[in-house]
Amino acid sequence: MEMDTTPSNGNNTATGTQTGATATVNPTPAPSSNLPRLTESLKLEHQFLRVPFEHFKKTLRTNNRVVEKEMSAVISGVNDAASSDLSSADAVNHLSSLVSRLQGLKRKLEEGNRAEHLQAQKCRARLEHLESADAEKMSEWNNTRLKRVLVDYLLRMSYYDTAEKLAECSNLQELVDIDVFQEAKKVIDALQNKDAAPALSWCAENKSRLKKSKSKLEFQLRLQEFIEMVRAENNLRAITYAKKYLAPWGATHMKELQRVLATLAFKRDTGCATYKVLFEAKQWDYLVDQFKQEFCKLYGMTLEPLLNIYLQAGLSALKTPYCYEDDCTKEDPLSQEAFRKLALPLPFSKQHHSKLVCYITKELMDTENPPQVLPNGYVYSTKALEEMAKKNNGTIICPRSGLVCSYTELVKAFIS
Repeated sequence: MEMDTTPSNGNNTATGTQTGATATVNPTPAPSSNLPRLTESLKLEHQFLRVPFEHFKKTLRTNNRVVEKEMSAVISGVNDAASSDLSSADAVNHLSSLVSRLQGLKRKLEEGNRAEHLQAQKCRARLEHLESADAEKMSEWNNTRLKRVLVDYLLRMSYYDTAEKLAECSNLQELVDIDVFQEAKKVIDALQNKDAAPALSWCAENKSRLKKSKSKLEFQLRLQEFIEMVRAENNLRAITYAKKYLAPWGATHMKELQRVLATLAFKRDTGCATYKVLFEAKQWDYLVDQFKQEFCKLYGMTLEPLLNIYLQAGLSALKTPYCYEDDCTKEDPLSQEAFRKLALPLPFSKQHHSKLVCYITKELMDTENPPQVLPNGYVYSTKALEEMAKKNNGTIICPRSGLVCSYTELVKAFIS
């Protein structure tokens, strides 16, 4: 098909069966006013994705270790059988035991594969949840996030049953980390019962990660087990234990090691404060706190509950010296002791300009809703006073002093 390239009125016109057409351009929709807020909200979801991903990686590592260990044992068994002079019956028995071991490995791999699949599905569900965030439907999405934050708080505070119920009734099972915290619960319960074995097993499972972060948790657990042996006056066993488990830490933690070993001489009923504190029950509480910190670091969690972080973010914008005065209004969140305690380490909000809030409506007084002054000096918003005057035939009653006056007696105040 030939095309006439002669311009006509600045436009190219096609000959033949083609006719001129007017191109229409769809205008780009204006960005939603909620879009910046949505973007900022998604920045806070690092932990939401990091935790299931770290759990998935840990399961993969565990399954790989199982395969390597079992396959190495089977190959070694085959080589031993080949190099030794076994009778036919012994060889059959030996190979049968290896086959049984491989069958056991197969079952473990099937279980591990199911676990990997579930964790991969959880990662996928969370990505889909983040993709579903819509700037025009932020209310529903934020409501789901609030429930997730509450579940996180309940799990960290050891209210596991309540957290499970909330997740179940809100259909959030794939969006919360109950299975991860259940893993921690077993260790915490054991430590609270003065049993360090599960915690030591956890340290062995995550040895390489803990070593990278220079964690002292395993060392502290070993020290506590040594202390418990000294408390039971089983000194010979304590010395043997120290040679096997504490001696390797001497190069990096000699001072702490020397202090604990000295308890062999001072005993559990010592009056010396330096050593007496080592036998106190609060040492186990310290280990619980230390484990929680290491657990959160391992999974990329915040050390503080998310609920506390969000509340502190809001309180930091509200905190002023007036909040701690006796006449602080009850509507101010910082009038409550719990919020004051949470806001204690936060700086005061930097207010460049004063803001006037109406005592009646709790709305901001500005040029659109200017303040008006009563004869007794109290100030309220125009909106509140106009509504009051309409209801009372032009009469104004001060809600704080009880003064009765006419709407015409009010004086308009100006904000500079």
